[in-house]
Amino acid sequence: MIVEHLSLVDFRNYATAELALHRGPNVLVGRNGQGKTNVAEAIVFLATLGSHRVSSDAPLVRDGHDAAIVRARLAHGQRKVLIEVQINRQGSNKARINGSPGRTADLPRYAHVVLFAPEDLQIVRGDPSARRRFADQLLIQRTPRMSAVLGDYDRVLRQRTALLKSARARGLKAEALSTLDVWDDKLVSLGSEIIDARTRLAADLQPGLADSYAAIAGADHDPRMHWAQSIRGGDPEEGDDAESDGGSGSTADLFRAALAAKRSAELERGLTLVGPHRDDLVLRVRDLPVKGYASHGESWSVALALRLASAELLRRESPAGDPVLILDDVFAELDAERRRRLAGITAGYEQVLVTAAVEEDIPEVLHRHVVRISAGTIIDERQDPSGEEDADA
Repeated sequence: MIVEHLSLVDFRNYATAELALHRGPNVLVGRNGQGKTNVAEAIVFLATLGSHRVSSDAPLVRDGHDAAIVRARLAHGQRKVLIEVQINRQGSNKARINGSPGRTADLPRYAHVVLFAPEDLQIVRGDPSARRRFADQLLIQRTPRMSAVLGDYDRVLRQRTALLKSARARGLKAEALSTLDVWDDKLVSLGSEIIDARTRLAADLQPGLADSYAAIAGADHDPRMHWAQSIRGGDPEEGDDAESDGGSGSTADLFRAALAAKRSAELERGLTLVGPHRDDLVLRVRDLPVKGYASHGESWSVALALRLASAELLRRESPAGDPVLILDDVFAELDAERRRRLAGITAGYEQVLVTAAVEEDIPEVLHRHVVRISAGTIIDERQDPSGEEDADA
């Protein structure tokens, strides 16, 4: 897949912006705070329906405005498609596909993107929520309908938790909450689908994780991953990340049994204590948890390997070709050897977008079409591969 052209209106610090992108490497250079990452964020939003920097959409809209527009012309081989999202500060977002109204949930069917960013270190070193977010955004790209499943689960979770908090405040017992069973059914149905999809994702990423780690680190430290699941006896949010089988049976049966076992504790605390919202993707190297044990270099290698494994998975499964790779200020974080290795691996993708504050940080293999960004203004500085001068954008 290729992003041929990107248009922004009232997105972050851009009043309006137009950017032409080429096949192969594209380099965006500018001082920090000028808007390089905002361009990357806009493209990622089309693919994942979320930002890698903030959890809500409101910060994406320029100050003083009610909505932002992100529009992209994509090329899938010889096929072209124009997709657009209107990001509203309040209310639901809206989408258009080839000029006609569409569902925002359908946008990831067309836009396939893998982002590498400094924030990726939080995937391996941060809270479980960072790893859940990584997995769920990849799930949406892999299976776009999971966007609706995840959204529905969050809504049911909020309703069920509100009921528990109300019951705690009123001193109600479990037998007085007949409506809780209704919410349990919905939570189990949606949550089981998420748990099973995440489990399959981890299994499918594992071979790519091992290969990519060795390619980045130049060493075989046996990187592995598994889900610590609350329905199977672990409670990662409470610090228990053990890989427990928790008994046999279907995911739904285990989920329902875990809810029954935790009901008294849930009423006492006013929280939903079981479900995919409390699970954690546990990462290990050298048979030790990455979080707390891995060196800085090992942690970066795991984070990069997760992204590379994601890209390879999408590349293998997508009929649209390679995902677009975005390397957002990553090279400044890496030593010279990891820079060289990462550049060599990613250079073979159909399209790569690199952002950097210092142009010299970009390895030569990725240093082709250069664009400079300053205070929300985008200017092409180098001829495109066809030899024709790029117009100012």
